[in-house]
Amino acid sequence: MSKIFTPTNQIRLTNVAIVRLKKGGKRFEIACYKNKVLSWRSNSEKDIDEVLQTHTVFTNVSKGQAAKKDELQKAFNKTDETEICKEILSKGELQVSEKERQSVLDTQLSSIINSVAALCVNPETRRPYSASIIEKSLKDAHFSVKMNKNTKQNTLEAIKMLREHLPIERSRMKLRVSFAGKEGGGKLKEAVVKLANAVEHEEWEESTLHLTLLIDPGQYRVIDELVRNETKGKGLLELLELKEVVENEEVF
Repeated sequence: MSKIFTPTNQIRLTNVAIVRLKKGGKRFEIACYKNKVLSWRSNSEKDIDEVLQTHTVFTNVSKGQAAKKDELQKAFNKTDETEICKEILSKGELQVSEKERQSVLDTQLSSIINSVAALCVNPETRRPYSASIIEKSLKDAHFSVKMNKNTKQNTLEAIKMLREHLPIERSRMKLRVSFAGKEGGGKLKEAVVKLANAVEHEEWEESTLHLTLLIDPGQYRVIDELVRNETKGKGLLELLELKEVVENEEVF
């Protein structure tokens, strides 16, 4: 925990990433470690102590001015600073330089494009779109990354906007993969199963293994290439059906 020096309430911090939230007519800020804010928002970092430099809410981090209890109570209806820090971390705007901002935006956009390509298909062809088509369509739709939202939230927004520009839907593929045991054996089966969301059915027909899998669309090309390479073109992939993913279903 930080030390608050009275009567000036000044705390000096260096090399910080500032997250700012305006609420109740006042500005509140928290001091975070660089590169940790987006990790927290994407759920890859779950330890709040790895994100916050101090569990103190500020009115101005640069000047080291800590917010007063009555200001917090009025704006947030509570004074628990750790809980308020979490709210600011979730809803606030990350303050970065223009160069840093562009780097963050480029990284997030790339992640969003890959997520859309992995989770969605063209319902007319029943095949995934390439990342380059997704990228071009997002530019045509004037999509912009929201830095106060995580990758999942931005991806869902991207899919919503894309629907106005091309046929696209979130879905999973039901796939049947067949290959002879001598052409891949346990290693190929293990590799294929790792790429699937679920194995719905498995059976042997003489020396041939048939696997019915549920996969994200983005894994189709990966599995296809894997089976072709390992079986020297003798393996078989058959798309059985597309299963639509409803909007509130967890797919990330």
